[in-house]
Amino acid sequence: MGNPVVVNHPLDRNRRICIAPMMGWTNRHARYFHRQITRHALTYAEMLAPEAIVRGNRERWLRYSQGERPVAFQLGGNDPKMLAAAARELEKVGFDEINFNVGCPSKKGKTNPFGAHLIRHPEVVRACMQEMLEAVSIPVTIKTRLGVDEQDSYDHLAEFVGQVKQSGCRVFIVHARKAWLNGLSTRQNREVPPLRYDYVYRLKREFPELSVVLNGGVTDWSEAAEHLRHVDGVMIGRRAYKEPYWLAEVDRLFFEAQDPDPNPPEVMRRCLPYVEAELTRGTPLREIVRHMVGLYRAAPAASAFRRQLAIQGHAKGADKTVYEEAIRIAERLSRPGRYLE
Repeated sequence: MGNPVVVNHPLDRNRRICIAPMMGWTNRHARYFHRQITRHALTYAEMLAPEAIVRGNRERWLRYSQGERPVAFQLGGNDPKMLAAAARELEKVGFDEINFNVGCPSKKGKTNPFGAHLIRHPEVVRACMQEMLEAVSIPVTIKTRLGVDEQDSYDHLAEFVGQVKQSGCRVFIVHARKAWLNGLSTRQNREVPPLRYDYVYRLKREFPELSVVLNGGVTDWSEAAEHLRHVDGVMIGRRAYKEPYWLAEVDRLFFEAQDPDPNPPEVMRRCLPYVEAELTRGTPLREIVRHMVGLYRAAPAASAFRRQLAIQGHAKGADKTVYEEAIRIAERLSRPGRYLE
């Protein structure tokens, strides 16, 4: 089967490879950094409750850089009106997509259902999606799991998607595992339930009008290429964050980019104006560089680079000179033959 993607919106192309929203990880600094490695892959902000946007500190939660785009914002909740109000605010400030989380297996969602707990309530999900879709002109997408607890069959997934798509939603990002809400922790739910890629492939076959993005367990570009023979996009997670230089091949492999892959010093230099601007605003250097430590993760000889960011970069009062020294270390490491030592 050839690549099934049909581009109906510009972001459909960017979703071909996208970087998952990860709590505590994919904040604005991480997203800007990742954007200097890949110009095309779609990035996602961490999940946030809509109340934080509508009633909370908008400056804190809605601040981002134009240099991150294209970027999507993920919401989690169950109140259609509140979600719609948050979506309007997000569109106003320039986010490119709203994503609704129906996959988080947090135990907090049991009494006041949100995340994966909402899979048992497709009528609520449909109402939430419909309100958001009517409130904004940017895409509103959904991220879900195959099912929860006793829901093991493909039929549960197909029934859920069939109901939710009535809202007008046309993009489904599917983590190819179900969630065990009773018995497993959030962390265990990322690894223990078995992956069922066949369910996601079948979903695309039976709902060809939908854009289907596969998520879960993808840690190799050859795997991603194989999945793209069956679905419209692949969402990657922890490896992209912990080993960010892995992303350097994305634009060439999946977006037909002609430019050579950026090397690590080039990535660091691209970030320098952003670092300078953030330091001027009062952002501590440690908040920015903590996302960059893994840039040389695959190079044992790069301990000096990692120490510079993880120790010197986290020191009180660390300034631009600390970052510039990290660039110089990166330049030495990236001389021919050094990166793979």
